[in-house]
Amino acid sequence: MKYKRILLKISGEALLGSQQFGIDQEPVKMIANEIKKVTTEGAEVAVVVGGGNIFRGMKNSAKLGMDQASGDYVGMLATVMNAIALQCALNQIDVPCRVQSAIAMNQIAEPYIRHRAIRHLEKGRVVIFAAGTGNPFFTTDTAAALRASEINAEAMLMAKNGVDGVYTDDPAVNPNAKKLENINYDEIIKNGLKVMDTSACALCKQNNIPIVVFDFKQQNGIKDILAGKEIGTYIG
Repeated sequence: MKYKRILLKISGEALLGSQQFGIDQEPVKMIANEIKKVTTEGAEVAVVVGGGNIFRGMKNSAKLGMDQASGDYVGMLATVMNAIALQCALNQIDVPCRVQSAIAMNQIAEPYIRHRAIRHLEKGRVVIFAAGTGNPFFTTDTAAALRASEINAEAMLMAKNGVDGVYTDDPAVNPNAKKLENINYDEIIKNGLKVMDTSACALCKQNNIPIVVFDFKQQNGIKDILAGKEIGTYIG
């Protein structure tokens, strides 16, 4: 196994499925099954899930006349809903799982405690980090990079919705966009490639955490990456 402990970042849009809004049961089940494939082989998996399928902070707050901080807090609550949905899907297939929230919600999630999270991982439990960093003005990309650094993850896997890696341009807009197999952190920042926030990329660079960007719909994608196969785009 190339990576023993990973942080899996899932976009909220990945949970939309065929819907326009909310959580579709099918992609949630599929992600849960992909996680089970690697945990049964001994991988330690932590997850950060976005909230864009329910509420996107900056975009939606402007429409509703909210200030950005309030909008970001609503977005954090959306990530908690997604985390609980994924936890239920994992529990149904007998994968032990804990949700830790950066915002106190004692009735439904543990508070985020770094050493407790690491202990869960060591015991074979999946840990889902919800509510981002607990602070406005930070995206779930940055939260994923932060949590990956804190738990000493060996890699951060970014599961994209319908995009199988990093391209020179938006492949949905520019048919001539080329897929990049390997790229370094500085090129992501320098060229303004919108695969993740520059702050998240810089944090991974600082802590020497490689990033693999892949399409979450790819069968056995996580398993293949952990087996060392060249899937998606490698950033390091």
